[in-house]
Amino acid sequence: MDARTHRTESGTVHYWTDTAAGPEAPWLVFLPGLTADHTLFDSQMEHFSGKANCLVWDAPAHGASRPYPLDFTMDDYACILHDILQSEGALRPVLIGQSLGGYVSQAYMDLFPGTVTGFVAIDSSTLKRTYYPTWEVKLLRHTKGMYLSIPWMLLKPWGAWGAAETPQGRANMRSFMDGFAKREYCELAGHGYRMLADALESNRAYDIDCPALLLCGEKDHAGDVKAFNRKWTAGEDIPLVWVPGAGHNSNVDNPEFVNAQIERFVAGLDA
Repeated sequence: MDARTHRTESGTVHYWTDTAAGPEAPWLVFLPGLTADHTLFDSQMEHFSGKANCLVWDAPAHGASRPYPLDFTMDDYACILHDILQSEGALRPVLIGQSLGGYVSQAYMDLFPGTVTGFVAIDSSTLKRTYYPTWEVKLLRHTKGMYLSIPWMLLKPWGAWGAAETPQGRANMRSFMDGFAKREYCELAGHGYRMLADALESNRAYDIDCPALLLCGEKDHAGDVKAFNRKWTAGEDIPLVWVPGAGHNSNVDNPEFVNAQIERFVAGLDA
């Protein structure tokens, strides 16, 4: 992989590309979830090397893209991503977003309609406000306080066990949390959930204007993600595939299954 950087007014965003597949190959853009870094998609970057051009980032305030002030919105994330993809010549990407990465993908499609070839949501949910009860949107704004109330030595193992079902998945999640001090982690998590609440309360269409696929771990216990995926597939007629034995970070828990699903989906885009 080639390490790259993109400079914004607020800081430097780090990302990695693999263009071994050549200029005619599709672009797969991997977007990790809240508090995770690019290593969340190590298995996917390795699997698709030489088969597709790949890009994965550390979102602002995540991983190597720190320090970065918590002054961004979901739209800011989408616009920064758009600038990066334009600079790389990735003009018709397939966006593959895990959790927060799925929300960023939807904001991207809303801001830049007609520019995405395909969308894969991994353990994410819709940004359409109609699917959410008011109490749940309000609760999103109080995450920081809840996290701060939990001792750090408890929050870290709870976070790892809550995000994944396998030893490799839990170790990967624990590695993200070990990279933060408690205050920084809670501030970032709290900002991320407020950012989500703001996006939901904007009441925008957030229509998905390309072929899409929903992947969700059959043992995903993060909030109401499984319930929202059931509503999403029913309400928007988007195919939903349950990932066997996987939790919220299903692409780490069961990478072989997820890779096969993504590969089949991308192949179908050319059919």
